[in-house]
Amino acid sequence: MKFPIALIAASTFAFGLASCAQPPRAETNAAITAALASPDRPAGDAQRDVARKPADLMSFAGIKPGDQVVDLIPGGGYFTRLFSKAVGPSGHVYAFVPEEFLKIAPKSLASAQAIPTSAYANVTVVSQPLADLSVSVPVDVVWTSDNYHDVYGFVGAAAAAQLDAAVYRALKPGGVFIVVDHVANAGTSDTSAHTLHRIDPETVKQQVQAAGFKFEAESSLLRNPQDPHDAPVFAPTIRGHTDQFVLKFRKPG
Repeated sequence: MKFPIALIAASTFAFGLASCAQPPRAETNAAITAALASPDRPAGDAQRDVARKPADLMSFAGIKPGDQVVDLIPGGGYFTRLFSKAVGPSGHVYAFVPEEFLKIAPKSLASAQAIPTSAYANVTVVSQPLADLSVSVPVDVVWTSDNYHDVYGFVGAAAAAQLDAAVYRALKPGGVFIVVDHVANAGTSDTSAHTLHRIDPETVKQQVQAAGFKFEAESSLLRNPQDPHDAPVFAPTIRGHTDQFVLKFRKPG
């Protein structure tokens, strides 16, 4: 069964479906703008903004002041720090490091634990098994960037499905699950997720919807039609310029 895809234009802050519960758009956009301009950001983070397009992506996700956000597998904390500033002191960010990833990336927990400083005091690091993802409150947004393929390819397809179910439980009714990842050729997820660090977006759609989510929208912000999808994402010819999909799912409520 095919689900309708809402193609979202890539102009600044054109993304996101507003609801009556959200603050005015101007307030939300101002919070995102202030997050990017924060002097607390490491210089290396700011240098990556042109390629990663965080303002548009956060607007697409609907992240706003006061939100509770889970950054699933935060890496070096690039998005975690932006979320921290965007949600402000009335919100909170949970940097979630799955215990299974400590075998794949032994330094991943230490990297996450370095994120919460006095400038990012509303960040809490959480480490649990993938299937047990939970925090102290229901959350508004769960976000994972360039990591779903790692779960699928290195921990297993069944683990990815268990993760989706855990994300569903962690979200408030109406909450959003954002998945950003590198595009693999159709039907190749079982090999490319491990060998190329890529995944077929249809695999993600099928798995996440099977957990109960409704597919809401897809952004073309990070698409690159020049990427042939046949090289590892770390290959010098394509690194930093891969074709990436951005999927938005919503928990019914």
